[in-house]
Amino acid sequence: MDGLSLIELMIAMVIGLIVMLGVIQVFAASRAAYQLSEGLARVQENSRFAMDSLQRELRMAGHFGCVNDQAHTLQPPGTLNSTLTVAAHPSLDFTRSIQGYEATDTAPGSAITLATTPATGGTGYSPALPAELANAMTNRVNGSDIVALRYLMPDGVPVTAVGNSGERPSFDFDASRLEVLRSGVTTPGLFGIADCLSATVFQAQALDPGGRIVFDTVALNGSNTFTSLYTTGQAMLHRAESIVFYVGYDAETGQTSLYRLRFSAEPGGALQVGPTEALVEGVENMQLLYGQDRELTAVSPSGYIDSQGTATDVEASLTDTAQGWRRVGAVQVGLVMSSSSPAAAKQAEGDAAALSALGVTFTAPNDGRMRAVYQTTVALRNRLYGN
Repeated sequence: MDGLSLIELMIAMVIGLIVMLGVIQVFAASRAAYQLSEGLARVQENSRFAMDSLQRELRMAGHFGCVNDQAHTLQPPGTLNSTLTVAAHPSLDFTRSIQGYEATDTAPGSAITLATTPATGGTGYSPALPAELANAMTNRVNGSDIVALRYLMPDGVPVTAVGNSGERPSFDFDASRLEVLRSGVTTPGLFGIADCLSATVFQAQALDPGGRIVFDTVALNGSNTFTSLYTTGQAMLHRAESIVFYVGYDAETGQTSLYRLRFSAEPGGALQVGPTEALVEGVENMQLLYGQDRELTAVSPSGYIDSQGTATDVEASLTDTAQGWRRVGAVQVGLVMSSSSPAAAKQAEGDAAALSALGVTFTAPNDGRMRAVYQTTVALRNRLYGN
């Protein structure tokens, strides 16, 4: 019986190895292409969610009923009021609908080196980050900007009756619209009442499901009095919202994300913080620039946004920094996004190695992750079109 010679067997084995090597190379190339495509798709998808979340919330800045915060403050001595103790709780400063915190050395023209495991908990911000915020955001990524937003929720309920007992007024509303007033929060305690003449943010001592809110004379109001008068048929009740957006790092998952932090309180209760919510993963850094109105004095805003700068620049624009923030009419947002897992992306070299967001240059680590920069400009429509 004829068989195979040793030479023939060796030739067959070589041919088989060559075929297997080709199959392995095709498989490896296909896997790398899939990882690259998946990483790019994830980066694009997450960036859309992140931008949408930021745009939606930024556009609410300045909303205080039928008249925005700019218009309220133009009427001496000002008709935008708050009974909350801001000195003790800066997170509840509703006289500043938007407040930015610029990370040190991240102004346009700066350079930042990204790390696979970023440093967190830094204190380098301008203006200085209040301890109340810093203690609530211990996982904040160094070198990334922070923005705080405060406003009245867009949906409100009409006031049907106003009761005054000394300095402790109460406001009645249609009980069937309680869920509208709650706007997603089970037991809200911070509210705003507004008409076209004035607006007041306060904490309730009680929220009666039967349709009544009673003003709290202590708690977060700190014994402040309720001085403004409101009438039925004109005043509206809204839940008051105070939130902060920042980039944070989760050591357990090894992921950086866009986080949202809410400051709230139950009726008659103490300030409640958090929990921090990871909205979108893959956000490595956030840069913010603020566009201010051409007119920064006490006269009415012009509606023309012709200057932009960092939070530091806004703080320096006026002696009254609250007024400086009220003249912000647009926000530019720059996000550095990365894929959640290695995407077989090659390390870029030379000029292509740097990412740029709002004038800040980023150098990425060689970890195989797909990275991209996304930028947008958000008009604060309540201010631009609500005067």
